[in-house]
Amino acid sequence: MAEGRLDIGSVFDIIQDIGETAGLLLQSFAGGSASGQLGLCRSDYIKAVEDGVPSFDPGGLPEYAGHPFDIVNDNVPTFSEEDKAVGVGCERYSELDEMGRCGAAFALVSEETMPEDGESRRAIKQIVPSGWHDVEYDFVEGRKLYNRCHLIGYRLTGEHANERNLITGTRYMNHAMRVFENMVADHCAQHGDAGVLFRVTPIYRDDELVARGVQMEALSICEDDAPLQFNVYLHNIQPGVRIDYATGASCRDDSVQDSMVHDCIVNDAAKTFHRTSCPSVQLIKDGRMRKHTGMRQELIDAGYKPCGRCRP
Repeated sequence: MAEGRLDIGSVFDIIQDIGETAGLLLQSFAGGSASGQLGLCRSDYIKAVEDGVPSFDPGGLPEYAGHPFDIVNDNVPTFSEEDKAVGVGCERYSELDEMGRCGAAFALVSEETMPEDGESRRAIKQIVPSGWHDVEYDFVEGRKLYNRCHLIGYRLTGEHANERNLITGTRYMNHAMRVFENMVADHCAQHGDAGVLFRVTPIYRDDELVARGVQMEALSICEDDAPLQFNVYLHNIQPGVRIDYATGASCRDDSVQDSMVHDCIVNDAAKTFHRTSCPSVQLIKDGRMRKHTGMRQELIDAGYKPCGRCRP
């Protein structure tokens, strides 16, 4: 196994035991409104921890089951004493392995490591990460299935086209990653002397070129009244798409769905729900529709069906 990379092999297929429920420090995560898109927002993470979402051992991360992330190790990161002793500005990016895959990326993030106000990220399209395919689906936001995902986001360290920091990631995962990156950035902004240890580890199965997901860990190391910590696993999937992780090829598959809906429109007469942007919403008569913010599965369990036109 290459240093800095976690290969969970066949463990995905044999997860049976779940750990103790997570109950953690949430003071610095207060707030966070729902996104207008399907997917994850900060309040979803807070609610998952408060509700005691099962925690998985780092060596036994789960298959995707309709939720963008899972909590790892009771949400406690596993930084070593050596990691905690690094100085501000420390960044470490694993060398690409023999298959061209990225490994773990680590940094001590602070306001000092972030880009200057007004600075823009430079082009990164010249980087072709392992498993990359330039493919589009009309139901994916922005149409592109894959993004060049920064392991450590540009907002945190100002990294541009660093091939050791860019992986092939879905739009769905990239959106979820930004939620956790923003938690780190916001914490540093709220606490001027704050430093946050941050590590992102792509998780591969065997010799596959595309990561199954990423493990994201954060721990604030300054003394304050609102410490930040998390240890989560984000799934590299896209609702409506089946991915061949060995090659990065993909195909349409409506059985792959997330369990979350935000700001959708419910037609109580037809027992359907729609994206807010769906043209069919304009055809629903007054008094028969209402706005719903919540989990997709809640509506399905109540007997509602997703619109076949906008596929929420």
